[in-house]
Amino acid sequence: MKSVLVLYYSQSGQLGEILTNLVSPLYNDSNCSVTIHQIEPEEPYSFPWDKKEFLQVFPESYLQIPRPNKPIPDDIKNKKYDLIIFGYTVWYLSPSIPINSFLKGDDAKVLLNNTPLITVNGSRNMWVLTQEKIKRLLVDCKAELVGNIAFVDRHWNHVSVITIVHWMIGGKKTKYLGVFPKPGVSDKDINEAGKFGVIIKKHLFQKSFEHMQEELVNDGAVRIKPFLIRSDKSGNHIFSKWSAHIYKVGLKSPEKRVKWLNFFEYYLQFAIWVFVPIVFIIFLLTYLPFYARIKKDIKYYQSTRLR
Repeated sequence: MKSVLVLYYSQSGQLGEILTNLVSPLYNDSNCSVTIHQIEPEEPYSFPWDKKEFLQVFPESYLQIPRPNKPIPDDIKNKKYDLIIFGYTVWYLSPSIPINSFLKGDDAKVLLNNTPLITVNGSRNMWVLTQEKIKRLLVDCKAELVGNIAFVDRHWNHVSVITIVHWMIGGKKTKYLGVFPKPGVSDKDINEAGKFGVIIKKHLFQKSFEHMQEELVNDGAVRIKPFLIRSDKSGNHIFSKWSAHIYKVGLKSPEKRVKWLNFFEYYLQFAIWVFVPIVFIIFLLTYLPFYARIKKDIKYYQSTRLR
């Protein structure tokens, strides 16, 4: 009997749906026991987001400052699993606060220690550097990262910006104005998530995950757009400065924190609609000279390695 734990945090419920479909081949096997547990913050985050609350979490999200979660139940925490499937979402180019808080807490160090683990992220599109942050936190927990699957919104970048805001603030995964595509991960990708579960199940019962990531990648588990790697790096560089300043100001004056968060909102709009297109043009102009490095980066980010 193989024992599998699915551990995740999701506000909208999309990631929970993805994971349920993903593990269905394991769940339906009588020789496999699957436990699903959602991480819960002590103070829940609302969904849909309130606009002001969404801005308020920016500094702590990016700087990976933890906040208390509810403890993992002892009957889950004290059990040894053959595999853990760990689902997370991206907030401001970093792991969500509940996920970051879990990985920095004592429960994670007990639960993940010396255990094979597969990360599964559900995000808009920029996730590669968040995965690098997750990798480092998993090293601290002494977990064995054996696989990664990325479920993303495949629509054009600026279209997905409009639709995700409609979903996050409005709370409904519907077509904005009846014209734009549905936000988030497509229904097709969610419904077909079980194909990756079949691959995972095979390697789980073979007692070897050595070549599993290659097989997952070949079946489309990690699709990477090279331009978004460039955007992710640029965004992280800029967010590091904004978040550090706003957090420092906020320690002295909550009123000034709010003022700077409002400035950041204006900057974010400028970056999305002006700066990102400029980055894209530069990317196109330098694509051929940097082609070899781009291909190398794609191969790396599709892997479970940590530089």
